[in-house]
Parts: sequence; structure tokens; C-alpha cells
Amino acid sequence: MRPAESIDLTSAASGPARLPAANSAPAVQARPPESSQRGFTMVEVAIVLVVVGLLVGGVLKGQEMITNSKLKRLESDNIGISAALLTYQDRYRAMPGDDDLAMLRFSIYTDGVNDPTPAEINGNGDGIIDGNWMAAPNTETANFWKHLRASGLIDGGGDDDTQPTNAYGGLIGLHDGSLLISGHALIFGSIEGPIARVLEGRLDDGSPQSGRIQADIAAGLMNGLVASTAGASYDDTLRYYMAFGL
Repeated sequence: MRPAESIDLTSAASGPARLPAANSAPAVQARPPESSQRGFTMVEVAIVLVVVGLLVGGVLKGQEMITNSKLKRLESDNIGISAALLTYQDRYRAMPGDDDLAMLRFSIYTDGVNDPTPAEINGNGDGIIDGNWMAAPNTETANFWKHLRASGLIDGGGDDDTQPTNAYGGLIGLHDGSLLISGHALIFGSIEGPIARVLEGRLDDGSPQSGRIQADIAAGLMNGLVASTAGASYDDTLRYYMAFGL
């Protein structure tokens, strides 16, 4: 019989030795992730600049169109009201507001609905539309609007003496001899300086102190007793009251 083989308990306890696999891949060192940000290309920058340019151009063009629209409305209001006054005068041989027969001409004043008295609606017939351009009720400059509306020459009802507003939010009124202009003048309030300059350049001599169109920065000066104190030229930072001689 062969002697019994001895057993190495130490090796058995520690388990079999592990050898690296012949085909195992070598360890790869991890690289930091690449940045997700990158710069703009020249093409992308050019496209952005073109888009911004188009937007700015569109805004400027829109502003120009709005300004031109307001200018045209101012000129149209001046022409329209002047034409209405002249038409009334030709039709009735009287001035609106100053008409001393207005109560007899227009049935709205005798229809039994809030009828005015003759003193409240008739003028004195002297050929001058009296009163301040910021018209107080029952004055000739207030009844100027009533008579034009009652005759159908401007929109509205014959009981309405509300002063219309212009494209810049200021009142439109009428005054005899405003800023020493001879005869009646239409007043347009709160006109921006650049617009006032354009209107003067188109329609008059360019100066706020002379000619058929004059202007000032104070409404009280439009009463026909004081000459303009606006200076020789318009200031773009100010708003003006402009008087258009009829």
C-alpha cells in the first residue's frame, strides 16, 4: 500500500489561487466628459445680425408710418373744420357759433328735449365768433361746435359742444385773433416739437412767431392779446399750442 498523501490545509483554507484571464482587456482610464458648450460660427452670428437688423428696421418703419399718419390727420382736421366753417357761412349767411338764428334753423333746439333758451344757443350775429378757444358752455366758441353738428357738417348731435381732440391728444378750438393773427384761427393743443416744425415747414414760414401759423407753449397766450414767446425755432423737447389762421 502507498502511504497516504499529506494535505496542505493552509492552501486549502486560503482557496485556489486566481490567475488573470489570458484574453482580459487592459484597464482603460476614464476621460473627463467633453464640455457641452461651444462658440457660435460666423454664419450663425451673421444670421443673428440680419434678423436684428430686420427687427430694428421694422420698428423704425412702423414709427415713421405712425408719425406720418398723425401728421396727415392734423392736416386733415385743419382742412375739414375750415371747410365746414366756410360751408356753413355760405349756406346760412352766418358764422357757426355767432349765428343769431340758429335756434330757428335747427329743429333739435325746439324738439321739446332739453331745449336751450335763445340766449344759450344763438350768437349775436356780429360776424365774429367770440370767446376763448377753450370754450366755456354757452359761449359762441362752444356753440361753434353745436351749430356745425346741428347742420350735419361735422359728426355729432346739435346739443354737443364737446371740443374734438387732435392726433396728439390736445384740444381743438377756435379763437378770434389768436397770437395776434388777424381773423379767426383754429388752435391745436399739445403738438410735439418735431411735428410742429414739420407742419410749419410744409404750410408756413417755419417760425412759431410769424406768419399764418404761429405757436406757443402756454395755452393762455392763444387768447389773441399776446404775441408768441416761443422763440425763433421749435424745440423738440416741448409741446406747442399751434394757431392756424383761417
